[in-house]
Amino acid sequence: MKVVIPAAGAGKRLFPHTYTKPKPMVYIAGKPIIGHILERMKDIEPEEIIMVVGYKKEQIMSYVDRNYSRVFNIRYIDQPDQLGLGHSIYSAKDAIGDSEIMIALGDMIFKAGYSEFFKYHVTNGECSGSIGVREVDDPKKYGIVELEGKYIKRLEEKPARPRSNLGIAGVYFIKDTPVLLSVLEAMIKNDTRTRGEYQLTDALQELVNRGHRLKTFPVSSWYDCGHSESLLETNRVLLDEKENEDHVYQIKDSVIIQPVAVGDNVTIINSVVGPHASIAGDSYIESSIISDSVIGSRSHLSKVNLQRSIIGDDASVQGKHNSLNIGDSSSIEF
Repeated sequence: MKVVIPAAGAGKRLFPHTYTKPKPMVYIAGKPIIGHILERMKDIEPEEIIMVVGYKKEQIMSYVDRNYSRVFNIRYIDQPDQLGLGHSIYSAKDAIGDSEIMIALGDMIFKAGYSEFFKYHVTNGECSGSIGVREVDDPKKYGIVELEGKYIKRLEEKPARPRSNLGIAGVYFIKDTPVLLSVLEAMIKNDTRTRGEYQLTDALQELVNRGHRLKTFPVSSWYDCGHSESLLETNRVLLDEKENEDHVYQIKDSVIIQPVAVGDNVTIINSVVGPHASIAGDSYIESSIISDSVIGSRSHLSKVNLQRSIIGDDASVQGKHNSLNIGDSSSIEF
């Protein structure tokens, strides 16, 4: 089985952080998003990982090659025009060939490893593919599946009038890949778009229309890294789950409140860091309080109190201390 990871998009919902880096390279809980995804794929030992890249692709390729080229057989496919998830998969058609594939989105991190999903897919038995689903509170925001017995009857992307609350979780197993690729080819040839994009959901619906049977499997929890609020929530959850790692950093007259992730060559002076703080490598923090925040590489923070904040790479944030001399029964708000 091959794995296809669509990772070509610009991640506009995470601007300004994705002005200078692709979304899979945004740092949380000790490593970029793509690092968390690949760590969870080690157990399934894929034949090949096909990574579809585009926007600022050199950063993804450099990081993945440096950290995972000895773990996986990795191939990169360029998608210069980001025209939707279906287009992304079709861009990798030559690399996919006739192989069965798992599609895993490049901005979704799952609490469970992909090996659990693969076991669900195997136990589904005879079918053309399996799609991970989870009940969602607002189905209008998701791709939605409607079931008929054990099989999928209908799929629709962000329906105005949802017929189900089963949201597509962002991981797919496809057995009949030649059929899927031929459907995607026809969609692109005929310029069949939904909301300006070639939707994988529409292609899977066409498989169902042709009599191919698709099943589902449950996804207990996923962590969406698509916008700032969900990114901070994911950072908190991952830090709660991670084990302490050995990194080389300097600390003086400071307090570290776990859980935190501190990268190499970080200097922390006269500060309180944590809980739920991620500090990327080569950063300098002095006379500050940092909690529930993500701090990028080579950043310099001085005399600040940050909560629920995201600071990018090479940023400088300077504050100033206040001095008070107040009398009895005073009330002050800053």
